[in-house]
Amino acid sequence: MHIHNHIQHGSKMEIHELVPQLILTLPIIMALVIYLCAVILTKRRKKSWRFFRMVLWIGGLSCSLAAISGPIAARSHQDFTSHMLGHLLLGMLAPLLMVLAAPMTLILRTLNVKQARLLSRIIKSNPIRFISNPIVASLLNVSGLWVLYTTSLYQTMQHNALLHSVVHLHVFLAGYFFTAAFIYTDPHPHRTSNLFRSSVLIIALACHGILSKYIYAHPPMGVPVAQAKTGALLMYYGGDAIDLILITIFCYQWFKETRPRTTQVYFKHKE
Repeated sequence: MHIHNHIQHGSKMEIHELVPQLILTLPIIMALVIYLCAVILTKRRKKSWRFFRMVLWIGGLSCSLAAISGPIAARSHQDFTSHMLGHLLLGMLAPLLMVLAAPMTLILRTLNVKQARLLSRIIKSNPIRFISNPIVASLLNVSGLWVLYTTSLYQTMQHNALLHSVVHLHVFLAGYFFTAAFIYTDPHPHRTSNLFRSSVLIIALACHGILSKYIYAHPPMGVPVAQAKTGALLMYYGGDAIDLILITIFCYQWFKETRPRTTQVYFKHKE
C-alpha cells in the first residue's frame, strides 16, 4: 500500500510538472512551423531571406524550449539556480535571438497585399504603440521580475500549474517586447530617438542589476540562502553578458543611422 501510494503521488507530481510544459511547448512548435513555412514560401516567390536569420529563430526557440522542458525545467522547481538559468534563456537570450530573426518582416513578405496591409494597421495601432514604448516595455519586463522575486509569487507558482505557465509566458513576452523596443530589425512605425532609448535602456539594465544584488542579500520566499546567492550571481553576470550583446547591436544600429552617407558619382562616357 505504501509503495502504491508513493507511485500514485509520483504520477501526480509528474502530471503537475508536465501540464505547464505542454501548454508552453505548443506555441513554440507552432512558431517554428510558421516561420519555416514562411521561409519556404518566400523562396518559392524568388525573394531572398538570409539563412542566419532562420538560424537565429531556431536558436531562440531552442532556448525557450530548454527553459520550459527537459533537465533545466525539471530542476528549476527545487533548484533556484536552475530556475535563474531558465530565466536567462527564456526572458533574455531567446527574445534577443528571435528579434534579430525579424519575424514580422518575413511574415509581411509572405502575405498578399490585402493581408499585409491589415497586419500593418495592427502594428500601427495604439495598443502596439503603447506596449512598444521603451518605458512601458521596460516596466513590464523589469517590474515583473521585481514582483516575482520580492513577493510570494515565486513560491506560489511552484505549486500552481496555470500560474507557472502564465509567469513564464509573461517573462518571455515582456523580454521580447523589451528587446524589440530597443533593437529595430522589423518595421517599427512607433520609433523613438536613439538618445531617448539609450537613456531608458541604461536605467532598465541598472534596475535588473540591482534586483540581482537584492536577491543575493534577500533570498526569495522559500529559497535557501546558498541557492539564492548562486542564482543571483548567475543573474548578474549572465544578464550582463546578454546585455552586452544587446548594447553592442544597439550602438551599431545607432552608428549606421547617423554616419554620413557617401555618394558615388558615375560618369558616362559617350562613345
